Amino acid sequence: MITRLFILFITLLLTPILLFVAIVILIDDGYPFLFTQDRIGINQSRFKIYKFRTMKKDMGDIPTHLVSNRSSYLIRSGYFLRKFSIDELPQLFNIIFGDMALIGPRPALYNQDDLINLRKDLGVNKLKPGITGWAQVNGRDELSIREKVDLDYYYLKHRGIIIDVKIIFMTINKVLFAKNISL
Repeated sequence: MITRLFILFITLLLTPILLFVAIVILIDDGYPFLFTQDRIGINQSRFKIYKFRTMKKDMGDIPTHLVSNRSSYLIRSGYFLRKFSIDELPQLFNIIFGDMALIGPRPALYNQDDLINLRKDLGVNKLKPGITGWAQVNGRDELSIREKVDLDYYYLKHRGIIIDVKIIFMTINKVLFAKNISL
């Protein structure tokens, strides 16, 4: 509960930035400025994830890494928003609504059966998905599904305040230097 109140406070502080980004997207490519997508949460429950839209309208539920010639689908502001993970900021609302945590495995797309099944086999599905996590700071989009799940499992077995603080600092480093991001 304290975490959700803290995230609500942070979200209120970020409101001018959130509004600015929404306006930029509206000017750049029109409505909608938010992108929602079905994702898999704790215990394989479904929820809608919120992100700023960085791709052209009607892209569908295709994982970014499977899109060929990704840059041709990005809206003008999309490159910058993705490079610095600004597109992820609306997920703060997912934390406030209780669907996500700040730290945990990234939520799978509902149709990523291989990822979902591997996580279930190792018990990783018992963790609430996060905006950032151990797999994100150790390779992010450059990792195979097996490597991601192994890192998620490592987090499951070693989670606690020390690794969470380490993940937060590593995330800040990755975001500031735009490392391991598919654009």
